Amino acid sequence: MIEQACGAVAPSAQWGRPSGRELAALLDEVAAADTELEGADPSAVLAWAFKRFGDGVVVTSSFQDCVLVDLAASVRPGVRVVFLDTGFHFPETLAYLRRVERVTRIDVEVVSAGLSDDEHPCGSALCCELRKVRPLRRLLEGHAAWVTGLKRSDSATRAAARTVAWDDGKGVVKVNPIVAWSEEDVAAYVAARGLPRHPLNAAGYISIGCAPTTRPPLEGGDLRSGRWVGSSRTECGLHL
Repeated sequence: MIEQACGAVAPSAQWGRPSGRELAALLDEVAAADTELEGADPSAVLAWAFKRFGDGVVVTSSFQDCVLVDLAASVRPGVRVVFLDTGFHFPETLAYLRRVERVTRIDVEVVSAGLSDDEHPCGSALCCELRKVRPLRRLLEGHAAWVTGLKRSDSATRAAARTVAWDDGKGVVKVNPIVAWSEEDVAAYVAARGLPRHPLNAAGYISIGCAPTTRPPLEGGDLRSGRWVGSSRTECGLHL
């Protein structure tokens, strides 16, 4: 496990933000790839991303499960995998991350904002912005593609997510290899590969974020209904 404050994060490869004709051509390429890869096996989606962007690809994971990390490591051993540590994650999540490192033989980079616990603590107005959104933007500087574990089945706010898309706000191609998967698909992959599950799954937790603001899904709610219970918030901002 490699720990860094967000100010020390350095990209693996320097990719400039495209503009003009270069951006137009990339947008056409992304649209074509999204059409071609819709419904494809996640390994094929990842293979396309690594072939197209090489070391310009970075994978982020919240480590609520290790499916994306295992898939990426299987396609490209040594791939760059990053975990954004807010300082408020469950101890079980951090222990699980270390176990996944051993299983997948990937050294996960743990990036933090470098804030103390009493600076914009979990649940406060600027917490997610300062501890997750801004560190991610800094991380993505100099990268061409960002691979995420986003799934349409997570919530209504993610139902229209694409397999491959241009994220204009972050200036990268966003790749979502398991976007079409259900929680049953995730469970089947975990079982088939003999992968460890997050310890809190046994207590009913599925979508797992920071400890103070995460509960098991509400009865009749979507997979993310246990996040920010009692507030109107549904997203931390990473995928907006």
